[in-house]
Amino acid sequence: MLYEIRVDGQMSNELTTAFPELDSFVVPRQTLLYGQVNDEAHLYGLLIRFQSLGLHVVEFRQLPE
Repeated sequence: MLYEIRVDGQMSNELTTAFPELDSFVVPRQTLLYGQVNDEAHLYGLLIRFQSLGLHVVEFRQLPE
């Protein structure tokens, strides 16, 4: 499943390396990450990583493939 995740603010290169399975780019006042999420466990693991790094997820949505 392909997902798009929007995070408040501009993530540093160091922070984006915490998500090697996702591609990222900066849009105004947010960082957009996207990529394949294999299953529910992977999805929850991503959410836990965002939370543990103190990142505020604005939107998390599944994209059509």
